Amino acid sequence: MSHINLKEISTRAPKELDKKEIKDKTDKILQELDELQNLLFAEAKHSVLVVIQGMDGSGKDGVIRNVLGNMNPQGVTVKSYKAPTPEELSHDFLWRIHQHAPSKGMIQIFNRSHYEDILITRVHKWCDDDTAKKRMIAINDFEQLLQEHNHTHILKFYLHISPEEQEERLRERMKDEAKMWKYNEKDLEEARLWDIYMQVYEDCFNNCNRPPWTIVPADQNWYKEFIIASQLHELLTGLDMKFPGMKK
Repeated sequence: MSHINLKEISTRAPKELDKKEIKDKTDKILQELDELQNLLFAEAKHSVLVVIQGMDGSGKDGVIRNVLGNMNPQGVTVKSYKAPTPEELSHDFLWRIHQHAPSKGMIQIFNRSHYEDILITRVHKWCDDDTAKKRMIAINDFEQLLQEHNHTHILKFYLHISPEEQEERLRERMKDEAKMWKYNEKDLEEARLWDIYMQVYEDCFNNCNRPPWTIVPADQNWYKEFIIASQLHELLTGLDMKFPGMKK
């Protein structure tokens, strides 16, 4: 895998793409995803873990609502990871993660994830570089365990937003009544650490890449949703799933 340099990757859709055409394609994919998810649940041979990471304002909640929220909630669960509780801190850093790994037939979404323990912790020096390197090894082993021993297919998405778009979205939270509940006064403080975040994200991408990350241009929601829906659709169709038929 080549080294990922976020500055070299656009945060916007290719100019030649037609927005309406892509949105129409996304709608068709979402309809098919609903059926594929039912098939995944019924066959119960595979599971899917969708990891969504990104800076504040990159649209993690929107992706979950508009792409993954269209499927049957009986077979899809979401776990959002906040600061660890005292009980979680008394265990190893993956303890709280492993409890929410998907069972066969399920799609599990991580809104932020185990990667926070090598991202924000490094930015704020709560975790030194040596500890972070050891955690990366543990993360690789953990993901390999899920893939090899529970038929878990892992999709990892980084929502790649520009600092200009992020600032606009964060300030919108102060004005839009429907978004004020998301406002956190610390968000703008974190945004000032942009360059450090980009460094630790790139280190994460280049050391935890089995399976690889998808860097999703996230300045335009219609394109971001298309990319994620398309990848999930490609994964599920490639599993060659079949309904199990009547139980004997």
